[in-house]
Amino acid sequence: MMKGQYNTTNTKASLSPNRTSLKTLFDLDSNNEIEEILSMISYCTSTKTLIDPSEFPSQQEKKGNMLSQLLTILRNTKKCNHVSQILLSPLMEMISTNLFRSLPPPSKPYSSFSSLITLDSDFPDEEDPISKLSRIWSHLQIVYDILMRLITNIDPHTLSSYINHHFLANLLNLFQSEDPRERESLKNIYHRIYSRFTFHRSFMRKSMNDEFLNYVFEMERHCGIGELLEIWGSIINGFTVPLKEEHKLFLMRVLIPLHKTKGMQGYHRQLAYCVSQFVQKEPVLGGVVVRGILKYWPLTNCQKQVLLIGELEDLVENIDPDQYRKLALPFCAQITRCINSWNSQVAERALYVWNNEHFVKMASMAIEEVFPMVVEGMEKNLKWHWNENVQLLTQDVKLMLQEMDPILYSKCLDEIQERESKALLADINRKEKWDRIEMAADNKTKTTTKSNHDFLHHQSQPPYICV
Repeated sequence: MMKGQYNTTNTKASLSPNRTSLKTLFDLDSNNEIEEILSMISYCTSTKTLIDPSEFPSQQEKKGNMLSQLLTILRNTKKCNHVSQILLSPLMEMISTNLFRSLPPPSKPYSSFSSLITLDSDFPDEEDPISKLSRIWSHLQIVYDILMRLITNIDPHTLSSYINHHFLANLLNLFQSEDPRERESLKNIYHRIYSRFTFHRSFMRKSMNDEFLNYVFEMERHCGIGELLEIWGSIINGFTVPLKEEHKLFLMRVLIPLHKTKGMQGYHRQLAYCVSQFVQKEPVLGGVVVRGILKYWPLTNCQKQVLLIGELEDLVENIDPDQYRKLALPFCAQITRCINSWNSQVAERALYVWNNEHFVKMASMAIEEVFPMVVEGMEKNLKWHWNENVQLLTQDVKLMLQEMDPILYSKCLDEIQERESKALLADINRKEKWDRIEMAADNKTKTTTKSNHDFLHHQSQPPYICV
C-alpha cells in the first residue's frame, strides 16, 4: 500500500531547498511534512540497492541520501514517540525489506556432508578480506543505525508487534553473513534487544542455542559463532548464583561440544571466556568442563591442541580445590601426552603448564598416581625428542619434579629401568622362540622335500621287465 501511495514526484519535492529542513519535521505537526517522510520511506522500501541490474547509479545514490536523511531525522527529533505511531509501521517494513535478504553464496565452496574437507572459511585470518565485504554495506549500515535508533528510543511494548519472534529469527539468520561489519552491527542490535525486550529473552536464548547445535552437528560452517558467543558472554556474566539448571545444561550440551568443531580456532577466545564465566560462578563445574574438553581432544590438529592446553591452564585456577584429586590423573595424562608430541609448539606449551602453581598443586594431590606417568614422559623426551628447546625445557621440569619428591622420583626411575629390562628380556626370549620355530620349520621342510624326492624316484621305476 505504501509503495503505490507515494510517487517520485513527492520525493523530489521533499528534496527542494525551499522546503522545511527535514531534521525539524518531527517537531512539526503538519501532515504535509509527515507525508514527505512517508514518501521517502516508501522509496527506500521499493528500491533494491545493487540487486536489480536495471537500477541506475543515480537511484542508488538517491536512496543513500534518503536513508541518511531519515537517520538524521531520528537523531534530532524531540517528538519521536508522538510521530512514531504514524511512521513506525512503514519504517519497520523498510528495515525488514532491506535487511532480510538472501545472502550471497560463500566465497569458498564447501560441503556440509563431508568430514574430510577442511573448511578454510571458518578461519577468518586465512581468508581474503575483500571477498567477504558486502557490496551494499554503505546502505545496510544506515538501515542498521535506523533500527538501533528505534530499539533504543522507543518503548519495547510499542515495538513488540513488529520485533516479534519471526523478526528475531530473520535477524539471527543474518549472522551467516561473511561481512564482519554486518555481523558486528547485528551483534550490537541483537544484544540491545535482549537487554530491553525482557519478554523475548527466553526465545532468544533458545534460538541461539539451536543455531549452535545446528552448527556443531549439522552444518559445520557458520560465520557468526564468535559474535553469538560474545552476546552469550555478556548474558552469562549477569547470571545469579546458584545457577539455574537450564544454564548448566547449556554449558554441558552446547558450550562444551563447541570445542570439537573444525572451525574452533575462529571463535575459541569467546568460547573460553563463556566457559570460564561458568567456572568462576560455580567452581564445582570445573570438573565437568575439564572432562568435556578432554573428551573432545583433537588428535591431529596441533593449533587446536595449543589453544586447549591454554584453556585448561586458565581453568585450573578457578576449579574447586576439592576436585583436584579427581582431575589430577586425567589432566596430567593429557598434558604428558602433549609433552611427548613430535610437534614442538604443542610440547613446549604443555611443558610451560608446569610453571603454573595451581597445576602443580593439583598434581601434588595425587602424586603417587601421577608421578610414574609424568616421569616416564620426561625420560622419553630426554631420550627421543628431536627438538633441542623441548629437551632443555624438559630438563628444567625434571629438576623441579626431583625437588618436589626426590625419593619418589628415584623410585619411578628404578621402576622404568626395571620395566625396560623386562621388556628387553622379553624381546630376547621372543626372538629366540621365533628362531627355534623357524629352525624347526626349516628342518621339516628339508625332511618333506627328501621324502617327496624318494617317492618320485620310486614312481619312475618300471613295475616289471619285458623279456
